[in-house]
Parts: sequence; C-alpha cells; structure tokens
Amino acid sequence: MTVEGTTERVLRLLALLQRRTSWTAAGLAAELGVTDRSVRRDVERLRTLGYPVRATAGVGGGYRLGAGARLPPLLLDDEEAIATAVSLRMASGGTVAGTGEAALRALAKLDQVMPPRLRAEVRAVHGATDTLVGPGAEVDAELLVTLARACRDAVRVRFRYAARAGAERERTVEPVRMVATSRRWYLMAWDVDRADWRVFRLDRMRGAAATTWHFKPREHPDPVAHVQRSVTEAPYRYLARVRLRATPAQVRELVPPQVARVEDDGDGWCLLVAGGDDLDWLAVHVARLGFEAQILEPPELRAAVGVLARRLAGMSAAP
Repeated sequence: MTVEGTTERVLRLLALLQRRTSWTAAGLAAELGVTDRSVRRDVERLRTLGYPVRATAGVGGGYRLGAGARLPPLLLDDEEAIATAVSLRMASGGTVAGTGEAALRALAKLDQVMPPRLRAEVRAVHGATDTLVGPGAEVDAELLVTLARACRDAVRVRFRYAARAGAERERTVEPVRMVATSRRWYLMAWDVDRADWRVFRLDRMRGAAATTWHFKPREHPDPVAHVQRSVTEAPYRYLARVRLRATPAQVRELVPPQVARVEDDGDGWCLLVAGGDDLDWLAVHVARLGFEAQILEPPELRAAVGVLARRLAGMSAAP
C-alpha cells in the first residue's frame, strides 16, 4: 500500500477511536478492511504521533483513546467542525470567566485550517448572528471542570457556600448534574449533611475540591425540572399559582424558564407557577402577559391585583 493509502487508513482509525469509547481489534479490522496485524501497526503509528491509544488484553479487551500528557490534534468531520466553530463564537461572549479570549484563540486556529467551503458556511452563520448578552454571574472555568469530573466519576465535593444572607458554610455534596441558564450556572446535588437534594449557584461557591470518596449514584429527580422548581419557587416569600387562557408554548415565549414554571392545565389553559417577594411585582408581571387570568393562590396576590386594578382605573379616569 502507498504512503497516502496508509495515512488515510490511520486517519480513519483515529476517527473510529474518537467515535466510540472502546473497540476490539476484530471490530476495527472489519471497519477498515484490514487484518488485526495491520490494526496493531496503525495503532503504533498513532502512538508515535502522540495519540494515547490504550490497549486492554483478555476477553472484552480492545483499544480506546485515552488521555495523554498533551492534547494531540483532533479529527473533525464537516458537521463537527462547523458546530465547534459556532460554539466557540458563542462561548467568546459567555458567562464563564476567562474563556472568552481562549475561545477566540481556538476559533482563530480552527478558521486557519478549515477548508474554504466550510469557512464560508461558518462565516455565513457568524455574519447573520448577533449575541444579546444580559447581565449574568461569571463562574470560574476551573470550577466547571472540577464539578464536571466529580459528576462523571461519582465522587463527593466539598466547598464553602454563601447563602442568601451572606454567611458562608462548608458543604459536602454528591453531585449529579450542572444546569445552565442564560444568566447563571447551578449544581443539583445530594447534600450529605442535610440528607436531601439541593441546588447550588456556582457563583456562590468558594474553594471547591473533589474528594476521594466515591459514592453510589442514587435515584434522583430530573435535574432540569428540579433546578427550575428550586430557582422559581423555593427562595421566595410568596408562591403564585395563576391559570392563564393560553398554551404553555405561548406563555414560555414571554416567561424565561428561570423565572417561572409553566404547565398545561387542559381546555386551552395553562398553569403559571412563580415565586416572588413583592406582590405588586407579581401582579404587574401577570397583567403584562396579556392573557385572561385566574389567581389561584396566594390570596394576598388577589388583593394586590385588586389594588392595582383600582390604581389603573384611577389613572385612566378623566381629570
């Protein structure tokens, strides 16, 4: 086989190893149309180039692409290259501290080696897109990596956490999943000391460190739903439940998921559940939605709506 043919086969082998966690030698040989011996030679070529290909002997063994001392080049297909470039552009204006400049550097490197046809597609997306970034709390990229690894490896994490009152307390948790909104990052975890599920804002964490204590993952609620319920209901003095004559999709277009929970209530109605410390604020925002509404609870909100209605009626009266 020519040098060009061998190089192409080695690149195909790399693509296969990046696609799946583990391969048997026979499986790779079948995909590449070569012998097991050729697969072993190509694996050695990849190792020479700096790709840490791990081999496991015995029944169920095979090859997998591991982590090395340095990051070797990645092989991306057309769709992956476009998705990576667009994601890097979005990350350059995100809420992860210190990643904006790094994302731009990575985007410049990718753009330099990208084929002209793909570069034109990426630039078309960039040229037609603007990012409206609202005020959000920045989080440290190292914290994200620490928590992501702890979630993956099922190890406990310790950190100091600043409550709403401002006091810091040490917490030990078993992390399950991080959930990101347009403004903040949250961690859903089992609080070991309180023996319950808790939601933590990442921007309030200090000194987070993974321990060596491995835990057995337990049954848990849906992370997205649990975080949404926690941030829209739990921290507030009042919990409003309002029926709206509208579909959930219509209401979700107006209400961000971190502000309220929206559920289908049948017969063309939906249920809006939102928390707040100010009844006047809740009344105004429900009225601004523009849908027919029924206040289910709390009774104090109905009274606040009545006061607001009288104020508005007085404002509209002729002098």
